Amino acid sequence: MCKTMNRENYRLLEDYMSSCMEDSAHDREHVYRVLFNALEIAKTENDVDYDVLIGACLLHDIGRKEQFENPDLCHAVVGSDKAYRFLTEHGFKDDYAKRVKNCIETHRFRSSNPPDSIEAKILFDADKLDVTGAIGIARTLIYKGIVSEPLYSMLPNGRVSDGSMDSEPSFLQEYKYKLENLYSNFYTARATEIAKERQSIAAEFYNCVYREADEAYERGRQELDRRLR
Repeated sequence: MCKTMNRENYRLLEDYMSSCMEDSAHDREHVYRVLFNALEIAKTENDVDYDVLIGACLLHDIGRKEQFENPDLCHAVVGSDKAYRFLTEHGFKDDYAKRVKNCIETHRFRSSNPPDSIEAKILFDADKLDVTGAIGIARTLIYKGIVSEPLYSMLPNGRVSDGSMDSEPSFLQEYKYKLENLYSNFYTARATEIAKERQSIAAEFYNCVYREADEAYERGRQELDRRLR
């Protein structure tokens, strides 16, 4: 039986993916990193359908544009529907399209709709790995810039908030509420291992940003007060 994911079909899906990607934090290179992370994870798992996995990785973020334009939409749901339509319209079997759809629909972190198949779990883990470590920090900063959110918020006493008690979005708040807590939320052992290798890099960057900003305010305000007397 012919493989679903031959080079011709790969290029078909790749071209469609490229036409959907406009967000620089969720661009083609993010998709390739997710795909390559997924292939690395899959080597350590059993009974993986690589045709489904590759297709799901390539198409997992094609709903991002719709969510960016309307935040009430979920890119995983929108993208899974778009993927299913595209695959069936281009001659892929319905069962294959449904399995890819399921992977995409469950790749976003939501306790109400967790991934169930091994391919869906690998996609989930591979996507989350791209929010860990230095890459995760860089992507978060890019996205915060796109939506015009600051590095940090200020406390009433004039000091820099570490983000842990903030309700307003910022980079430090995103780290404390999301990035810091990613490292134990993986389904596969290989993804957990890779994430742990990256954890200290992200923590060090967060601590440096907070410390450098807070020290600048502390020293600077004291000096400003002295100069304004």
